Amino acid sequence: MPTITDFNFQDKRAIIRVDFNVPLDADSNVTDTTRIEAAKPTILKVLEDGGSCVLMSHLGRPKGVSPEFSLSHIVDTVSEIIGVQVKFVDDCVGEKAEAAAGNLEAGEILLLENLRFYDEEKKGDVKFAEQLSKLGDIYINDAFGTAHRAHASTTIIAQFFEGKKCFGTLLAKEIESIQKVLNDSQKPVTAILGGAKVSSKITVIENILDKVDHLIIGGGMTFTFIKALGGEIGGSICEDDKQELALSILKAAEEKGVQIHLPVDIVAADDFSNDANTQLVDIKAIPNGWKGLDVGPKAIQEIHEVVMKSKTILWNGPLGVFELESFAKGTIALGNSIAESTANGCFSLVGGGDSVAAVKQFGFADKVSYVSTGGGAMLEMLEGKTLPGIAAMLK
Repeated sequence: MPTITDFNFQDKRAIIRVDFNVPLDADSNVTDTTRIEAAKPTILKVLEDGGSCVLMSHLGRPKGVSPEFSLSHIVDTVSEIIGVQVKFVDDCVGEKAEAAAGNLEAGEILLLENLRFYDEEKKGDVKFAEQLSKLGDIYINDAFGTAHRAHASTTIIAQFFEGKKCFGTLLAKEIESIQKVLNDSQKPVTAILGGAKVSSKITVIENILDKVDHLIIGGGMTFTFIKALGGEIGGSICEDDKQELALSILKAAEEKGVQIHLPVDIVAADDFSNDANTQLVDIKAIPNGWKGLDVGPKAIQEIHEVVMKSKTILWNGPLGVFELESFAKGTIALGNSIAESTANGCFSLVGGGDSVAAVKQFGFADKVSYVSTGGGAMLEMLEGKTLPGIAAMLK
């Protein structure tokens, strides 16, 4: 796997695909700088070698040129985080972009305008990719969040840089962390899958059953399993058409010697709100008109014991509706257990939008081994798929 450590960038101009698709507030200020900070080590390596950087990214889902999605809004934030005043050009291909890139001196950074102002980016247009390729001597892909898309800047462009392309620090770390869980893990391996739907995690479950010793199921998808097993789930979320699937997962797990852990008790509420009335009930006996919104204390204790015995942990999806304070206890307790296990030498990987949000919100980001930056990309890797953005770099 070629990485930036394999190259010296002295007097070279690196064109780097970063993922600066960051959230902006109503005044176009960046509200979460995680993705920009994640790209910093790659950018600094190029500059410290004596090279220059051309950064390309998308932002949002613009329909054509849309001023509110201009990357000009983030220039000051990027400059502040990298510690170098970033230059900006209001196009990403063509004469203006080529002139701006051509004028870069060692130690300088140029940020291109939003790639998605051009339809050709998402279409994976070869001519557009070739135009982008003129802006650099070496291509670096450091955008894990878009590695599962065969777009011009993430995949197609790589063909114009034979022997001159590599993974950035962030993307290399992402691949390494997922490989560590899937292929080089220390046993026992525990996967914790939460979230609302079994259907969105089915291929992940099928792919990891051969690799894990324990599978903890939480969140809304629990109730599809419980109902399939004959339990009463009241008004809890459930995919009725996935009950057969849930039973076949349980059967496959049993055949493979994987222990499945479903919560034994649940905090049920009479409404989806912080002020709802709640009661603690057996997970198989939720009364009509009540819905399960968080795991109960017995489940928390059981999960804690499994996590503390684990040497490798994958966490994807919360255990309850953590966005509502009243139903965040299970997810917070899980975060604490994983942090404690990690401190004892366990390798823990957290990924997927909601888990990442929970980890940040409750202050666990520095207490786990790795927090993945790409929700969809990480899920596809866990499903065993080869991501186009990664495959293109290995050709």
